[in-house]
Amino acid sequence: MIHETPIVILRKVQKPTQSGFSYVTTVSTHVVGRLRSERMGSVGVQVVCVALGVLGLIGVIVCCAVPRWKVSSFVGANIVTAQTSQQGLWTTCVVQSTGQQQCKNYDSVLVLPSDLQAARAMTIISCMLSILSVLILFCGADFTTCVENEATKPKISLVAGVGLMLAGVLVIIPVSWFASNTVKEFNNPLHMSQRWELGACIYVGWGAGVLLLLAGGLLCCFSRPKSGSSGGTAKYYSNSNASAPNKNYV
Repeated sequence: MIHETPIVILRKVQKPTQSGFSYVTTVSTHVVGRLRSERMGSVGVQVVCVALGVLGLIGVIVCCAVPRWKVSSFVGANIVTAQTSQQGLWTTCVVQSTGQQQCKNYDSVLVLPSDLQAARAMTIISCMLSILSVLILFCGADFTTCVENEATKPKISLVAGVGLMLAGVLVIIPVSWFASNTVKEFNNPLHMSQRWELGACIYVGWGAGVLLLLAGGLLCCFSRPKSGSSGGTAKYYSNSNASAPNKNYV
């Protein structure tokens, strides 16, 4: 339970009148318990978003580096199970039944299909954008002191949230496009000799994209300017002919 502790602030301000000067005493009450509760909730959301962003980043890196976007399928007349073929963004591999693996880089970028070239570009951009967004989130988080201006931190968190959402979209698009083409080739009767099915990286990419979208969405929803104060204000007037300087009483 959060207790709301009121703080009373007295301010005595001198104002000119027809008969001389009058002092206006302003009494303001600030509720710090509510602000403390909002800050604790914001810190909790940011910690969760950092964890989701890091997990999504790891998923994007795995998706980009591991050659498991599609694997050979043993269906129909294909009864050769002594070796398994695997394809990724950068290499194609053959895994023997003994566990030995041989990989080869693609010969030329120009001969690659359009979906593979687009997947390379968008996955790399997603990886770089995820790293940048997580670093920005660390700098603007409430549990760090990299940025001391409290009014700037929500804006920094909002920028990080937008970056994470863009990174999630950029990884979901290529894996979905690649998966769609793989399914079409699998159902194509002209490719009966060699069929491919979805590899593990497709599912990892989908999961990473969802995590990044979730982290970015939470940051965008909870990154709002903090309220400066909460409470009431009362004014009391008193006449005086003296011209004393302004004073603040706390």
